[in-house]
Amino acid sequence: MNVLATLRPPGDAWEELGDIEVGQLAPRDDVEILIVANEPVDLDWFPALRLIANFSVGYDRIDIEACRRRGVAVSNTPGVLDAAVADLTMGLLLAVRRRIVEGDAAVRRGRWEQGWSESPFLGREIGGSVLGIVGYGRIGKAVARRAAGFDLEVIYTRETPLEELLARADIVSVHTPLNAETTGLISRERLALLRDGSTLINTARGAVVDEDALVDELESGRISAGLDVFVHEPHVPERLYGLPSVVLTPHIASATHETRAAMTRIVVDNVLAFERGEPLVTPVA
Repeated sequence: MNVLATLRPPGDAWEELGDIEVGQLAPRDDVEILIVANEPVDLDWFPALRLIANFSVGYDRIDIEACRRRGVAVSNTPGVLDAAVADLTMGLLLAVRRRIVEGDAAVRRGRWEQGWSESPFLGREIGGSVLGIVGYGRIGKAVARRAAGFDLEVIYTRETPLEELLARADIVSVHTPLNAETTGLISRERLALLRDGSTLINTARGAVVDEDALVDELESGRISAGLDVFVHEPHVPERLYGLPSVVLTPHIASATHETRAAMTRIVVDNVLAFERGEPLVTPVA
């Protein structure tokens, strides 16, 4: 089958597909399989398309219903990102609460300011804090396991109503997928429920949170945040750049050699299964 990929993912498994064309999405009448990284696909460009193998667990930018109507199968890469995303979540949590990025920047500027009583880098303790997890699936559970090692009290949305969780938690970590029900889930009104001095961590999808409302809250200095995702990536709201209370990363939650290679393995397995006429390993549609 004729395969077009918009990326060359890492990992030895890729070689099993042979000589795959890597290029940009453009109208083609010969492409039967697309390998993309959660990118919108204009199905009219690819009349012969039969499979979209998505190099991502999230598929919110792919029109699944349109694919179903056109008979185009879709797969994704679930189950192998859990540890990497949970690790970055904890990294952001620690970086924000202990002001690690601010301290690093000060040292690099040659400013060593450590007053014991009025240090500019007084952070907040992790142990004993309440961590509220919004979205208690595989990744949320992986975060909870790590949080136990830091003596965090964990509450989550399956057992605690969202509004109560936001009002109780010292740290809120978002791990819900993006869909029609979760878009804007953390609204302006719900952000207002966060306690003064609390921290929001988002390694899920930017649009789960009302981004304008979040920036307003962060500018007020009332809360802090660690953000790996944004609504209009790669655009990041410029108002965030000058805020020391925010740690920003460029959607790298799954960016480890091990995880990306495992994702490639799943993509390849789905493509090979489809070519053999077998069921997809991880079907979405």
